[in-house]
Amino acid sequence: MPATQTGAILARMPIVTAMPPGFNSPILPRTPEPRRLPAALVPGMPLTALAPMQDVTDLAFMQVIARYGPPDYFFTEFFRVHAQSRPEKHILRSLTENATGRPVFAQLIGESVPDLLRTVRELLAYPLAGIDLNLGCPAPKIYRKHVGGGLLREPARIDEILGALRATVPGLLTVKMRVGFDDTSNFDRILDLINRHGIDLLTVHGRTVKEMYRGEVHYDLIARAVQQVWCPVLANGNITSADRAAGIVAQTRVAGVMMGRHAIRNPWIFRQCRERFAQPDAAAGAPEMFQPTLEDVREYITHLYRATATPAVPERTQVARMKKYLNFVGQSVDADGSFLHEMRRAQTEVELFSVCDRHLLSDPARRYSLEPFPGVVARPNREGAFETCSLDTTPVRPAVCS
Repeated sequence: MPATQTGAILARMPIVTAMPPGFNSPILPRTPEPRRLPAALVPGMPLTALAPMQDVTDLAFMQVIARYGPPDYFFTEFFRVHAQSRPEKHILRSLTENATGRPVFAQLIGESVPDLLRTVRELLAYPLAGIDLNLGCPAPKIYRKHVGGGLLREPARIDEILGALRATVPGLLTVKMRVGFDDTSNFDRILDLINRHGIDLLTVHGRTVKEMYRGEVHYDLIARAVQQVWCPVLANGNITSADRAAGIVAQTRVAGVMMGRHAIRNPWIFRQCRERFAQPDAAAGAPEMFQPTLEDVREYITHLYRATATPAVPERTQVARMKKYLNFVGQSVDADGSFLHEMRRAQTEVELFSVCDRHLLSDPARRYSLEPFPGVVARPNREGAFETCSLDTTPVRPAVCS
């Protein structure tokens, strides 16, 4: 499809079709009634989505994010699919008990077609917006099993999986992928498969699996996906702020953005994106985008602690869990990483909140940085090297790197 026609489709968001009505293709049957994506919070604006993050984007975290300004779409942690699997009960709660008012897509990770189809049929009994296939998880323990990002090495296998899913999923079928495994040689072929199987929404993380979360994001390849596929595309990868999100939308012409780690750091980011999208030229006299203070951040930490705590979890375990979130929050607290250095040494709830009070309430009106401070990273040695696509392997060591 010509780029101008694709742009016209994106301009009609939030009601976007998987392919132009009446379009005829030799490889994809004509769709009489194009499937429609759920409406955005603000009609006509670029979409926003919270990226699925294992052991992070559970029901409690979705509800916390919604408190500060929800995204248009949520995606669950991935349901692991194999011969013995059944949909995990704690992930199902994100579908059955979700009071955020926003659509939730159920993400699957696996490679066995019969088991994927069995799981889809089970999940279709639940209130979900659609089924999402994970083709991007870069964790070695995942891709070595030929699932997630590992499937990017096997376009023929992806063809088989997408064909089977499309024949089984009556509603929205979406894909989250990276631009390749160790190179981008299969990228165009996989984009063709997205078209062939009538995928309704494509999210592209602009790095290869082997690049993990390091290095520059290949936004040019995301822009290529926008040109080549018939469905809306979301950009993912190093979208650190609303200003950056607006720049990426303008640069790539994507239908929207998906953010993960930086939504942990800044839960107001989806609200800020909408405010920024509403004033693309930042005209003189336009209302300022909301910018939280350190006192606001302190309140967020308290709410996150309470929302994620359960009576059965020991205090030290809950403090360790909070450190995984605060590794990201601390990137915008101070430029020398002092907050992170002290926070990582806390062992009890009292110690943890004492650190928070010293760094966040000594000057509560000071603005929280919308961008991470240069050199202050959440994982000092292996940025983004999740062994299981979760935050569980986040080291607790000083965060200032050269």
